[in-house]
Amino acid sequence: MANQFYSKRNLQFLLYEVFDTEQLTKYPYFQDHARETFDMVLDSAEQIAEKYLKPLLTEMDRKEPQLVDGKIKIHEGMFPILKKFGEDGWINAGFSYEEGGQQIPATVLSAAAFIFQAANYSSSVFPFLTSGAANLIRSFGSEELKNTFTPNMYAGLWQGTMALTEPDAGSSLSDITTTAESTENEGVYKIKGQKIYISAGDHDGCENVIHLMLAKIKGGPSGAKGISLFVVPQKRPTQSAIEDNDVITAGVYHKMGYKGAPIAHLMVGSNDNTLGYLVGEPHKGLSYMFQMMNEARIGVGMNATAIGTAAYYASLEYAKERPQGRIISDKDITKPQVQIIRHADVKRMLLFQKAVVEGSLSLLTQCSMYADLASVTEGEERENYHLLLDLLTPIAKSYPSEMCCLTTSAAVQILGGAGYTTDFPVEQFYREARIHPIHEGTTGIHGLDLLGRKIIIKNGKALQLLVAEIMKTIEKANQHEALKPYAATLVKYLGKADSVTKHLLGLASKDLEIFLSDATLYLELFGIMTIAWQWLVQGIKAEEALRNAVGDDADFYQGKTYALRYFYEYELVKIDSLMKRLLSEDNVTVEMEAEWF
Repeated sequence: MANQFYSKRNLQFLLYEVFDTEQLTKYPYFQDHARETFDMVLDSAEQIAEKYLKPLLTEMDRKEPQLVDGKIKIHEGMFPILKKFGEDGWINAGFSYEEGGQQIPATVLSAAAFIFQAANYSSSVFPFLTSGAANLIRSFGSEELKNTFTPNMYAGLWQGTMALTEPDAGSSLSDITTTAESTENEGVYKIKGQKIYISAGDHDGCENVIHLMLAKIKGGPSGAKGISLFVVPQKRPTQSAIEDNDVITAGVYHKMGYKGAPIAHLMVGSNDNTLGYLVGEPHKGLSYMFQMMNEARIGVGMNATAIGTAAYYASLEYAKERPQGRIISDKDITKPQVQIIRHADVKRMLLFQKAVVEGSLSLLTQCSMYADLASVTEGEERENYHLLLDLLTPIAKSYPSEMCCLTTSAAVQILGGAGYTTDFPVEQFYREARIHPIHEGTTGIHGLDLLGRKIIIKNGKALQLLVAEIMKTIEKANQHEALKPYAATLVKYLGKADSVTKHLLGLASKDLEIFLSDATLYLELFGIMTIAWQWLVQGIKAEEALRNAVGDDADFYQGKTYALRYFYEYELVKIDSLMKRLLSEDNVTVEMEAEWF
């Protein structure tokens, strides 16, 4: 197993040099903290990752959860991990002091989560699912719901989930058929239906599972307008104990990767005895759930980036140690073989991984910073941060998800035949990466979201704000001679992208299907452009630091400048072919008939 699974140096570079996370401490909500606090959080995360999570990476993959006598059994090594996350306060660390939290910025907590995910993705999901579910209850639930459910969730004793998907309603949530029927007790409903693909939906590492479940109240509006949100516990609390709530685990899915975390098929109300507790107002469940979904979408992007990062360092370590062949210009076979990292094509594959995962991590840190600033500012400034975050969410979820499928593949390729065996971890990373273009909305859904909604919301204000942010970066880059060519390139592609956007928006009123038919390609274009911006952001700080850097620091910053060069030379240019397609009048995918396949 590879020794290094992430770079502390890179994380510190992003947090303190690029995004100046310490600036958050000037706001009252975060004023009790300082860099020392943030470093303590990250050091603690690393210690937990090294001691508890990473040693189980391969074992949890080999020994996947099983359904035994109606209960999902998980790896016994998860029991102390779940206890540790609860006892150390990770689940509610970002919540207020009044709620028992620590008011840690999202930027710092997402960095800590990245460390956990890079060490062992499967084991990292349990506590943060609970955190997201508890956050929904604390945001929209009654005081009674908060008091009944969140303390045990914060303590790690009760697992939290979000239960959306049904056999005939995946991305199309308006088609869910799970029903809720009112009882004589206000806010209490009888729930009936089934849910599938529920992460951590049942397991023996906790006392209870608390589902945040979407259902339709009988007699309510049809479609998405009729969806309500309920707390549906696996066991419902009473005054003296907790009792069965008629939530039956019908199956556990066996997956190609991400095997250590159970994915359950749940039958709800089979015996007409499942009670659900309404969260907030009736028929507003989808709007409430989108809070958790949007948080989770940023989290999915971070998951993918973390797995891609672990694969990158595993392949980098191998490339530095594995001798094979000689420098291509040297034909003397009496000379010893060189490490494969000396070969240009291997360096290309390593640069590809580095450019994608470090660019993605930069974007995700940027998004976390926007989330923190939106929580502590007021008025138009707050609205602007929300708009920027809203616009970037489909990019931050989809770009790392799609690209880390490719970077983990490159990691396997670097190891050659060894990479295709279970003797090395990269084949596991390759399998685990593949879930993320599906999790929390497929890439196609996010393409529709970006082009069909985010670009035009508030008359395009979010896009205008983002372009303004990019132009600020370009102005700063132009102060550095070495960065001027890249600043000019980004300006050129911004102009081209603007032309594509205007062209597509012009189609919206003529033919909606044609307008959105290549939304996924538009999302890909937008993602490449956004990561190019983030590399220029990093490049500015690297160029400034190189003036006085020596030794390992000089190597680190030099690596940043070469990754920037690689991205602009190899990745940004891919926009040209995407633009050509998006401007084409050939509507082959719309015109193709199902019968012709």
